[in-house]
Amino acid sequence: MAEDADFLRGADRRLTPARPDLAAAHLDGAVNSARFAEATRMQVKAAIIPLRPAPDTNIGVDTVLLYGEPFDVYDSAEGWAWGQAPRDGYVGYVPMAALSAEVSEPSHAVAVPTTHLYPKPSMKTEPVAALWMTSLVTPDAIHPANSEGVAFAEVAGLFLPAGHLEPVAKPAADFVAVAETFLHAPYVWGGKTAAGIDCSGLVQVALSRSGVDVMRDSDMQSTTIGQEAGHDGPFARGDMLFWPGHVGIMSDEATLLHATAYSMQVMAEPLAETRARIEGTLGLPLSAVRRLPAS
Repeated sequence: MAEDADFLRGADRRLTPARPDLAAAHLDGAVNSARFAEATRMQVKAAIIPLRPAPDTNIGVDTVLLYGEPFDVYDSAEGWAWGQAPRDGYVGYVPMAALSAEVSEPSHAVAVPTTHLYPKPSMKTEPVAALWMTSLVTPDAIHPANSEGVAFAEVAGLFLPAGHLEPVAKPAADFVAVAETFLHAPYVWGGKTAAGIDCSGLVQVALSRSGVDVMRDSDMQSTTIGQEAGHDGPFARGDMLFWPGHVGIMSDEATLLHATAYSMQVMAEPLAETRARIEGTLGLPLSAVRRLPAS
């Protein structure tokens, strides 16, 4: 929109905490806003919350925030908080009731696609909620294995299997293996969980679990992840292939793992078939190939 371009001065609205009436203090002089404010750091206290481009539940979701994530709030009104997610810089509106003013430095992350919270340290009780991979927690206690053979971590009065957590300082060694745990998860625009995930969400979650924080959308990722590799191959495990609006991960030299609306799920398919469909049928050329530096 021309109005957006005017006050944002060409900046990306997804990454720029600025509205015509209010902007982040560090943007003073960079955008045309009426006033500027410092952020208040808050923390997500719900298992998952949507982040939207406007305070309206009838519009689409840009992305989601997960339990324990920080969120910098610049404004709140009518049940909505407007701010920016420090993890990837995304700006938008989230439900104010899903945020907590009590902010901690999480010690552990959920290391499996899905885990459950129980009212007691027993797998025979009924779960009350789920947490998703890369959710952040600080256990109040780790209880030893019970008579069922399961050790539980206690978090905010609830219990989850301790084996489903890893210290934040202990990332996964292979981000492709992490991505492969989402095989057959349903495709959901803006999603980042095993209940629903999109193409760039799969890349972001797999890399985040592996200790590499990256941007959210595929166009952002295509210019910022790792380094450019050759379009003509040969491709290697871990290469990320980008087309306009889409990204996938090579699981080997000939197979692409991706969350795709074509099958409405995460699938692994021969790269040749993907390219024939996207480049041949849809006419969208391969636009970038990114590769992480060798560790």
